[in-house]
Amino acid sequence: MCPRACRLGEGQRGVCFVRACRDGQVVLTSYGRSTGFCIDPIEKKPLFHFLPGTPVLSFGTAGCNLTCKFCQNWETSRARDVERMSEAASPEAIARAAVKSGCRSVAMTYNDPVVFFEYAVDVAEACRRVGVHTVAVTAGYMMPAPREAFYRHIDAANVDLKAFSQRFYREMSGGDLNRVLDTLVYLRSSTEVWLEITTLLIPGENDSEREIDEMTRWIFANLGTDVPLHFSAFHPDFRLQGHPATPLSTLQRARGIALGNGLAHVYIGNAHDDDGSATFCAGCGSRLVARIGYQISDWAMTDAGTCPSCGKACAGVFDGKPGRWGNRRLPIAIGR
Repeated sequence: MCPRACRLGEGQRGVCFVRACRDGQVVLTSYGRSTGFCIDPIEKKPLFHFLPGTPVLSFGTAGCNLTCKFCQNWETSRARDVERMSEAASPEAIARAAVKSGCRSVAMTYNDPVVFFEYAVDVAEACRRVGVHTVAVTAGYMMPAPREAFYRHIDAANVDLKAFSQRFYREMSGGDLNRVLDTLVYLRSSTEVWLEITTLLIPGENDSEREIDEMTRWIFANLGTDVPLHFSAFHPDFRLQGHPATPLSTLQRARGIALGNGLAHVYIGNAHDDDGSATFCAGCGSRLVARIGYQISDWAMTDAGTCPSCGKACAGVFDGKPGRWGNRRLPIAIGR
């Protein structure tokens, strides 16, 4: 499943910490245990073109198979006391909670669902039985065969493309860029999963004009023009406390490069920018959706998801009028 392919002796755990060798088998020690549940706006994942305005039931577990020095969820992704900080919830209980709370989808987020593969697939199956969509927020660091098995159950994904250099992946995340690029190509070419991409821009690490130009040219050539790309602002955290936050000007420059290289939907996250949070028609350039934070403040698309000015369809998964969940974040308890 994981490209790390940790070799474990009896009783040892992998880098993710939640995989362990017991009785000669590699097992998932965190199955059925989450670090918390929260109802979020779907835009927070971020997904701007998948059922906009609707609430999503978000959860994650402990553990991660990357070791990002800038992780903003490090308290759970690097957690070692899984039992103490987790609550139990069966896949069926999560699906029922989503229905009861009016959520159109369930998101596996906070850490990477790759490390809780079995639990994630069972949750997705339970959700599908009751008509709830499943979202994966992931770094895309996965082997090909289980990747196919995993995404068979997923409706939408936001893949964190952390940078466009092997140096960054090796030194800052402990991973391999090519594995992630393979996942992106697979999702776009071989599945019906709705795909969006996020890149956290860290000053001096992955924010050069050259790297952003190369990355967005690659996206256009290999994934096409319609995959939404989110450039997010970095805030000092975990082992990069001494790094400065990302200036808005860096995000705006990156967005301009991406648009210039042919990408139709490029967004700015973790910072206020009217154009960077809005959705524009890829045909005539009309503003289709305006947002304040994660809240939709204006909606101009037709119920069919097309531009009222030129009739071009906007890429995405839309269902008539948008939801009205807005910016709310609502922690909930599920239990067994």
